[in-house]
Amino acid sequence: KVYLPVTMEIVEMSDKFYGVIFDLDGTLLNTIEDLADSMNAVLEMRKLPVHPLESYKIFVGDGIAQFATRAIPENLRTENNVAEIVRLVSKEYRLRWDKKSRPYDGIPELLNELESRKIKMAVLSNKPEDFTELTVRKLLPHWKFDVVIGESREFPKKPDTTGAKFIADKFGLSPEKIIYLGDTGTDMKTAILAGTFPIGALWGFRDAEELTSNGARLLIKKPSELLQYI
Repeated sequence: KVYLPVTMEIVEMSDKFYGVIFDLDGTLLNTIEDLADSMNAVLEMRKLPVHPLESYKIFVGDGIAQFATRAIPENLRTENNVAEIVRLVSKEYRLRWDKKSRPYDGIPELLNELESRKIKMAVLSNKPEDFTELTVRKLLPHWKFDVVIGESREFPKKPDTTGAKFIADKFGLSPEKIIYLGDTGTDMKTAILAGTFPIGALWGFRDAEELTSNGARLLIKKPSELLQYI
């Protein structure tokens, strides 16, 4: 029996897990400053109000179109305006995506230990596919992930489960033997719909209430806590 932090609900866990699907932004990597700087540069360019860093923790997580929509004033959220902001912020982000983004404290040690235990690992992100692959390759170069998936025509953005189910198939594991670790309600919804075990990362962009209200079975405060379930 494992106690769920915050609510102290008892969760029955009859067996260990043999694979982990990681969200990227807010779970493996702290990317929020580069994302915020990129969007604020675009907003300044367009003479629109900029936002503090904390606001961006709510804006991100559901794909670039939602990111753009949330960042601009409500009265400007037309299809054409959003498309233009997406184009501009994509250009800005390519200039600065790796300036401040880094793995969270404890993530390198977690990945090292998972590799030593021969646990299968994958990344499933709502970042566009090319940027997901680039980010993992450049900012997490020392670890081999069995699968890396970003948003594309083949893999729609989460909570669509196409990517998670593809990963389970590539792992050769039934979904209930896989942990899904993420930091947003969207991640928890994806985990549940795909049949994996949803664990919320409290060091990420969203709070405990969002994670639990969207189905998190467990919450962990630091990466090393994941190891007790592997």
